[in-house]
Amino acid sequence: MSHFIVIGAGQAGQSIVTTLRGQGFDGRITLIGDEPAPPYQRPPLSKAYLLGEMELERLFLRPESYYADENITLRTNAKVTGIDPKAKTVSIGDEVLSYDKLALATGSAPRLLPAAIGGELEGVYTMRTLADADAIEPEFREGASVLIVGGGYIGLEAAAVASKKGLKVTLVEMADRILQRVASKETSDYFRALHSSHGVDLREGVGLVKLSGDGRVKTADLTDGTTLDVDFVIVGVGIIPGTELAELAGLALENGIKTDLHGATSDPDIFAAGDCASFPHEGVQMRLESVGNAIDQGAVVAKNMLGQDVIYTPKPWFWSDQYDVKLQIAGLSTGHDQVVIREGDGTRSHWYYKDGQLIAIDAINDPRGYMVAKRLIESGKTADPDKVADPSTDLKQLMRG
Repeated sequence: MSHFIVIGAGQAGQSIVTTLRGQGFDGRITLIGDEPAPPYQRPPLSKAYLLGEMELERLFLRPESYYADENITLRTNAKVTGIDPKAKTVSIGDEVLSYDKLALATGSAPRLLPAAIGGELEGVYTMRTLADADAIEPEFREGASVLIVGGGYIGLEAAAVASKKGLKVTLVEMADRILQRVASKETSDYFRALHSSHGVDLREGVGLVKLSGDGRVKTADLTDGTTLDVDFVIVGVGIIPGTELAELAGLALENGIKTDLHGATSDPDIFAAGDCASFPHEGVQMRLESVGNAIDQGAVVAKNMLGQDVIYTPKPWFWSDQYDVKLQIAGLSTGHDQVVIREGDGTRSHWYYKDGQLIAIDAINDPRGYMVAKRLIESGKTADPDKVADPSTDLKQLMRG
């Protein structure tokens, strides 16, 4: 009986095993995760879960009974220590498992502050795992002072939660503006104003010099010359793809674990999906750090593990919840040369164009605009910028051209 092993019990790993069973695979499946919990959603950790609005069980991607029901061996709290592609084995300490096909869904890890600037002090946190969220939750007490380092989505979401809980929030971003790597100036402007209206001290073009304290962080020196008294710090300065096992196995790396259009690595019996994996797109090896990519790429990998010859075509989509604002993003705005703003009754969206072609949207409390733009982008169609900008234009008209 064939044995398929999936290393990494996150969104991509869950997608792979679920798709394998959904496609009729009746062989052995082993899903290995290094955390004690079964596969769970990560996005709510810095939002609803931290606010106490979502219980632990609601985080789980499937009920714990699912794995036994589907005859999937779920190994939690298990750390894979090596892969031998020639022998087609996986090692968990002294235990050795043989596989016929292997998938790496090893995700990513947050970038840490160097110890030399206080990154190892108590009270300095990252926000990536359930354990991170559980460790940081007691710090969110009214009146406490928190420094958030990094103005990406994780940092901004954490700032929103802290503000709602009555903390004194300072957020620093070394770049000229928040969300600089992932969104337009217009979107940055909107969220800067949103956070400022909720009392967040948001400082752009300002970095961290060092954190100080006797064992536990107490102060933070910033590049603008100020020193802050802080009770704790949240670091959100990006992630690093989980390539360690792939590197030890001798697999090709390029912006993560290098895969082809089918999700196969340089070893034809080993596949990769999710944050850890790069894939060819418009002449480069691209990685997409999103739930949507993990689900879609995982499903394609599962089908190709079964020999179905399916090509992965990315359909990027993302979202972020901050205060009472839902930001929904479709497409990739990289290289845009025009941004069209559409405003309605409590809604706003930023439509990105390149050479007259719609390539992406940032929809702010605008689910209808998001869905229309997403369909246009995925079908390769566009929308007249003048019509988009006119709030009287019926969105259905945009679909008709």
